[in-house]
Amino acid sequence: MPAALGRSCGPCTLCCQVLEIDEFDKPAGALCGNCRLGGGCKIYKKRPDVCRDFECEWLTERDVAVVLNPHRTGVLFMIDADSDEYLAVCDPKKPHVWRQPLVFRHLLAKAKEGHVVVAKAGTFAWRVYSNGETAPWA
Repeated sequence: MPAALGRSCGPCTLCCQVLEIDEFDKPAGALCGNCRLGGGCKIYKKRPDVCRDFECEWLTERDVAVVLNPHRTGVLFMIDADSDEYLAVCDPKKPHVWRQPLVFRHLLAKAKEGHVVVAKAGTFAWRVYSNGETAPWA
């Protein structure tokens, strides 16, 4: 899906840090060895399909507020292709950044729309329910 009008990754490299990338044996939370902070990917033209195909929700969805830019919030929004969960993926070094009021309000709205909303940081995960409650998620 193309980027929403006026949006681009810019200096954001959060996906290169928080996501697990099997092709590089890169665990979640570790910066990809091909990433230049603020400068993008060193192997951009030859990057694997998993990287080519990924676009975060902030980049492609106009209903994700501009102020929720992953570079600013530290939270990457995405739909999990396997489970269809709406994910807020955080740096494991800042596992509770999803609780920031603007971020939490967005997650709560997604839960009220009927999505299964999960905040993740490394191996930890929390479910966000439509009534505003949260609980550990397996």
